[in-house]
Amino acid sequence: MKGQSMRKFISLTSDFGVQTQGVGIMEGTALSIAPDANVVHLMHGLPEFDVVAAARTMETVQYLPVGSHVCVCDPGVGTARRAIICQVARGDYLVGPDNGVLGPAGRVLGGVLAAHEITNRAYMREPVSAIFHGRDIFTPAAAHLANGVRIGEFGPSVDPDDLVSAPYQEAIGEDGCIHGKIIQINRYGSLHLNITHEQWDANGISEGDEILLELTGHEPLKLRVCRTFGDVAEGVCLILKDDYGRVEVAKNLGSFVQQYPVKIGDAVSVVFGSPDPA
Repeated sequence: MKGQSMRKFISLTSDFGVQTQGVGIMEGTALSIAPDANVVHLMHGLPEFDVVAAARTMETVQYLPVGSHVCVCDPGVGTARRAIICQVARGDYLVGPDNGVLGPAGRVLGGVLAAHEITNRAYMREPVSAIFHGRDIFTPAAAHLANGVRIGEFGPSVDPDDLVSAPYQEAIGEDGCIHGKIIQINRYGSLHLNITHEQWDANGISEGDEILLELTGHEPLKLRVCRTFGDVAEGVCLILKDDYGRVEVAKNLGSFVQQYPVKIGDAVSVVFGSPDPA
């Protein structure tokens, strides 16, 4: 509405699962500090302790409003790992552990402009638990940022180049091949790869083509490049652009990973041109 200020926006992501009070407690913590904030739960079903899957999910905050985005996938909670805030070019703040989980989101949001460690206890919930930093450090930081507290107030600056490296980089292309990694397996058993739509298109791969997919522990698999799942018959595997800027390997009305067991972090290669598995 004209003349009305935009609502403050906070998103929460974790590997807690939905059957935990921690999810609601983090939202309550945010609202106790920033009661007029709009809090959205992006994902709480991440594979436990899997920073690759968490980093992939955090990439998708690009589809959310500009705001403060919290990620709690933190196998090192309570150890010497840093709690950090990254300010990115789009205007967002990424809040979470310095374990690489925020890196890919920083890339897709235009790059990290500044990073600060969270050390100022004035912006924490007391007493600070050694094992629930999502409630006591990360979510309070996001809420205080939503209230207008400047990033420098939270603690000392950190050179973005000194942050823990992202758990995956972009796929690497060479003549006739793209070498990548599985960065997500969704609830339907489909694989999401660290190959972007732009890289796919730049290599001239288009609908109707056939590619050869090389997976860890399996024979090479010939797949048709499709626009949507129903372009092949039920039970047939395919490859296509996913809905979040990456490339997906799927089985129409079935689970690809059930037929071809792989795991997040496995290497993959896509061979294109005139692939021949024989």
